[in-house]
Amino acid sequence: MHSSHLLLEEPIRMASILEPSKANFFPAMTKIVGTLGPKSRSVEVISGCLKAGMSVARFDFSWGDPEYHQETLENLKAAVKSTKKLCAVMLDTVGPELQVVNKSEKSISLQVDGFVILTPNQEIEASSELLPINFDGLSKAVKKGDTIFMGQYLFTGSETTSVWLEVYELKGEDVVCVIKNSATLSGSLFTLHVSQIPIDLPTLTDKDKDVISTWGVKNKIDFLSLSYTRHAEDVRQARDLLSKLGDLSQTQIFAKIENIEGLTHFDEILQEADGIILSRGNLGIDLPPEKVFLFQKAALYKCNMAGKPAVLTRVVDSMTDNLRPTRAEATDVANAVLDGSDAILLGAETLRGLYPVETISIVGKICAEAEKVFNQDLYFKKTVKYVGEPMTHLESIASSAVRAAIKVKASAIICFTSSGRAARLIAKYRPTMPVLSVVIPRLKTNQLKWSFTGAFEDPLCNLSNHMWESLLYYPFNARQSLIVRGLFPMLADPRHPAESTSATNESVLKVALDHGKDSGVIKSHDRVVVCQKVGDSSVVKIIELED
Repeated sequence: MHSSHLLLEEPIRMASILEPSKANFFPAMTKIVGTLGPKSRSVEVISGCLKAGMSVARFDFSWGDPEYHQETLENLKAAVKSTKKLCAVMLDTVGPELQVVNKSEKSISLQVDGFVILTPNQEIEASSELLPINFDGLSKAVKKGDTIFMGQYLFTGSETTSVWLEVYELKGEDVVCVIKNSATLSGSLFTLHVSQIPIDLPTLTDKDKDVISTWGVKNKIDFLSLSYTRHAEDVRQARDLLSKLGDLSQTQIFAKIENIEGLTHFDEILQEADGIILSRGNLGIDLPPEKVFLFQKAALYKCNMAGKPAVLTRVVDSMTDNLRPTRAEATDVANAVLDGSDAILLGAETLRGLYPVETISIVGKICAEAEKVFNQDLYFKKTVKYVGEPMTHLESIASSAVRAAIKVKASAIICFTSSGRAARLIAKYRPTMPVLSVVIPRLKTNQLKWSFTGAFEDPLCNLSNHMWESLLYYPFNARQSLIVRGLFPMLADPRHPAESTSATNESVLKVALDHGKDSGVIKSHDRVVVCQKVGDSSVVKIIELED
């Protein structure tokens, strides 16, 4: 991986661009989150998604009931078992989302310069003249001249399937709007976004809380995507809910920034959240088009420096219906990687798109190419400068491990960890080689019900069938690294404690190195940097493999 890295500032032989990319065991260092839905919920398609590079499956509760999503999750477990590819689970809340209530699910045609009334009376049938919505406070929130965007859920921005409305008149609780472009709204769910207008609804609705405390607890979700996060208090309230649910106390909260309020309070939200999702679909409506890239770059930089995963959405919308992305979309994916994204989140492209597997594959290939020209040296210096001195003990060890790995052109960094914190800190410095995180779980009584056939059990090694009976028996901190750029988890035998003897560490290291060889990440005579704890000391060492 490391040998083919270039810098865009260096002269590149143009003909080399046409040379086929070399296949790597890991499709890309940047992770891919796929939203599972009607076009991507069968075992066969999910298996294809996992093989193509999906490492986190998103379950979006804006549509579908818990039973539907449970069936999809059971299919995911079967796919994980058959492919031996580990996948984390993300629950995406509905939040204060404004929706059109279209009980008949019929298509609705709207004509430019015509009028349509938005009403909170949900008993009325949706039509071209009257659209019932799920919010009775819209007339109090908007004024004449305000802009409202409406489209199919996870809209792609196509003018034929989404519409811009302008508030013309307020009549009691009804809002009369002028239609700014002709469109046909199709699908079972239409959503509204009122540009730059605060909506007085709770971030965690009663429905969200019910789903989290039932479906979420049952399935021990790894990530909670908190839709429409507007304040740090939203994250604190979600954290308080999770802490009371026992099994979900370790679930990470990713704050979804979707509007001006979230942007305004970004710094305080970042401090409270475990990660950030930049929802560019809704943000692109709230922000002037020329400002979208500025927010993206600034937000990704802040996330990178804080060492918290940043996830970017809405990159290849056209692949919902097409087999190839547009030129602009392909460039957008690459720029997301160069800007510092940890992961790319695919929404409509995999949920209802015609080519979910192909989309994941193409996005992964673009990410891998962009990673080759990522200026790691500049990034490393910026990160070290931002952290400042004196560094904490762990920060110093992490940065030293990355510096050593780059200097000796190591093929991989192997990190022993029980909490996952050390491995995440190493990944924060964006090494050009993969970080293999050897996760040593801490057993509490019989809490983790798995069986072992060897010293090392992970999704890429020879696993016992029993272990794959449940995707969710894998430790939280192992699965949660599946959204961090460059970090790849491996599970060690829990009978080997995190702070163990030198002989035990060498035994586990040998299995890790053998795995690296089998997977093609490490070859004979390669150098590998190992970061581990020996007694009370943290040690970074460089080893060279023999034949």
